[in-house]
Amino acid sequence: MSFSRGVKEELAEQIANARHCRMAELAAFLTYGGQLIQNGSNLIIKLQTESQIVARKYFTLVKKTFNIMIDVSVRKNTENLTYTLIIKNKDIVNKVLQATKLEIDQVVEGRLGTPGNLVVQKTCCKRGFIRGAFLLSGSMSNPKKAYHLEFVTEDLHKALQLQEVICAFQIEAKIIQRKKNHVVYIKEGSQIVDLLNVMEAHVALMKLENVRIFKEMRNQVNRQVNCEAANINKTVTAASKQIEDILYIRENVGFGSLNEGLREIAKLRLDNPDASLKELGTMLLPPIGKSGVNHRLRKLSMIAEYYREHKEESINDKEGNDN
Repeated sequence: MSFSRGVKEELAEQIANARHCRMAELAAFLTYGGQLIQNGSNLIIKLQTESQIVARKYFTLVKKTFNIMIDVSVRKNTENLTYTLIIKNKDIVNKVLQATKLEIDQVVEGRLGTPGNLVVQKTCCKRGFIRGAFLLSGSMSNPKKAYHLEFVTEDLHKALQLQEVICAFQIEAKIIQRKKNHVVYIKEGSQIVDLLNVMEAHVALMKLENVRIFKEMRNQVNRQVNCEAANINKTVTAASKQIEDILYIRENVGFGSLNEGLREIAKLRLDNPDASLKELGTMLLPPIGKSGVNHRLRKLSMIAEYYREHKEESINDKEGNDN
């Protein structure tokens, strides 16, 4: 089962006790999936979906809120079942539309418009409205792969209203156009957690938090490993350069020209090419700190560089005299 379906199954079980909250959720169902059809002198509210979860929740909300039954038909397509739920009685249709603040004069090509702000005035009703919108038009990526939650609607005004309701909870929802649709989306993991909390999908929230914690721990371990690997490479590179300089001094000048402290550290470095500066310091008698070892090795590098430069000058002078 997909993560998105799991969220919807959890939301389908949430039936608000307050009637005004149920009406707000029904308003979202009708806004994002309902149709108003004129059949002669009669009006029909039709909701069609391939989701059994959505059909079951809509049926329950209508029955519990208005104490009416809905005609339900199921048609089998090649791969899926299509559920069609119809409210036929004109008086009941008007009653539902008035309760959800959906005006008949806002209907475009059978699609209902946005409900009045009174429906989503209370915080609890905003929660119900977002919950209904997600059930009808929402989806969520598997958080193990990416953080992305979105609502798809065919109308910009519906997208703007939903964005406004979501932003009331200090959640940053953005809108993009995708072909003919307008998509309200959230990509930040912590913001998706907040929205799941708003919709009261607490089981899904905990699952997402577990994924986020695991990802953060893995990223932290990777950063630490990369940092340690970089430090090891840096140490190896530095040690190789130090050994190269010490060998140059030994082969071209000899250790006899060095003072006792430089001779000691030079021999220790040649004998212990993999040792850290701290470990080299503990091998000396008396021991010295990391900075002291680094100072001596830098001095050896400066001496090697000095003799390299003078050797090149001598070769150049000789070539000039020969000419």
